[in-house]
Amino acid sequence: MFSMIGLVGGLILLIVLTMRGMNLLVAGPLCALVVAVFSGMPLFPQLVGEGESNFLTNYMGGFSGFITSWFPMFLLGAIFGKVMEDSGAADSVSKWLVEKFGIKKAVFAIVLSCAVLTYGGVSLFVVAFSVFPMALSLFKQADLPRRFIPSALAFGSVTFTMTSAGSPEIQNWIPIDYLNTTAYAGWEVSLIVAVFMMIFGYWWLKRMINKAVGRGERFEARETDPVVENRKLPNPALSAIPLIVVLAISFIFHDELLTSALIIALLGGIIATYVLNRKYFINFGKAMSEGTIGALIAIGNTAAVVGFGGVAKAVPAFNVAVDAMTSIPGSPLLGGAIAVSVIAGLTGSASGGQVIALPLLAPHYMEMGVNTEALHRTVAISSGALDSLPHNGYVVTTIRGVCGETHKDAYGPVGIVTVIVPLIGLGIAIALFSLGLGI
Repeated sequence: MFSMIGLVGGLILLIVLTMRGMNLLVAGPLCALVVAVFSGMPLFPQLVGEGESNFLTNYMGGFSGFITSWFPMFLLGAIFGKVMEDSGAADSVSKWLVEKFGIKKAVFAIVLSCAVLTYGGVSLFVVAFSVFPMALSLFKQADLPRRFIPSALAFGSVTFTMTSAGSPEIQNWIPIDYLNTTAYAGWEVSLIVAVFMMIFGYWWLKRMINKAVGRGERFEARETDPVVENRKLPNPALSAIPLIVVLAISFIFHDELLTSALIIALLGGIIATYVLNRKYFINFGKAMSEGTIGALIAIGNTAAVVGFGGVAKAVPAFNVAVDAMTSIPGSPLLGGAIAVSVIAGLTGSASGGQVIALPLLAPHYMEMGVNTEALHRTVAISSGALDSLPHNGYVVTTIRGVCGETHKDAYGPVGIVTVIVPLIGLGIAIALFSLGLGI
């Protein structure tokens, strides 16, 4: 009982403190401590036997494990974004997009850029770093409130592309090992849901931005923004090549190297940016330093939240919650969707929700004769909904680390396009599969 109070209370406290802008390096361990104390978890490794759970080891295991896995990608991604910005390549591409689509399609251009990179195999975190400089330039030219940049980046990255059939993102690949399916499982329903989320989500995003503009909100420049006035910019075609290099290398080596392909891809993008646009740089060294600092801040914030998940998964209440979620009666597709969504919300991770739930769900549902393609697609889509609560690592990184916004200003639109829209899409997917479409 106390363990459940601690788990739920710690999660709610983390969300509240995140929304209020508390430093996550303080909020993360503080909320994890609440979970540990209410669950009676020993605080230090010296108080338990070797290998047994304790607050410090579990928190730092999650914290350091995330940094170990992702630091090279965060570092190179942040540097790539900064050199694209400092060289003027991001502004050049954005100006070309304005000429191509018109200033009224600035948001569409950002969403499209994120969607192409995400579906091409570039990590969600890296997409945010890569596209932000261009998004900042586009929002400035269109005079749109910059607090909506995180929602534009997130909508193009973690909704209709991340969990769709054929996507190379891990959220679409995890079910393959448990269900013996392919990355294109349930593609007919996936296509319908993806088109719905794309159209409906974009309409809602534009509606929110237009309402804000109608209230008098405009783009507000900051001292840290790059200076572009009266500056000669590189050729837009050459400026786009580094983005193509990242996309191509990531796509080519994804199956063989998985996330490690991003190290080669981003390094190639940085080199391409320097070689093609070196005479346009304002201060290449400063761009490298700022990218490094940005990467440290972003990965530190994210790791602080991942550490909370490391403690939460080790307390008795979490196992009780998982057992309850994976034993939901009724439609297997609905039960699986609820289980994965709730666990993803508790851990703040779409992939975490799948990895925890599928080993329990898959064998049981497969014995019942549930269509594995339908289950694959339902689980994939459901993992991309409640995972995007305020404490989610990607959300924290994009809002704070990349865009420099606060949750108070930016999370509302992010939550609408990354939680509500995918939940509606999930409902459509379950309904279509229940009617026999794609089965």
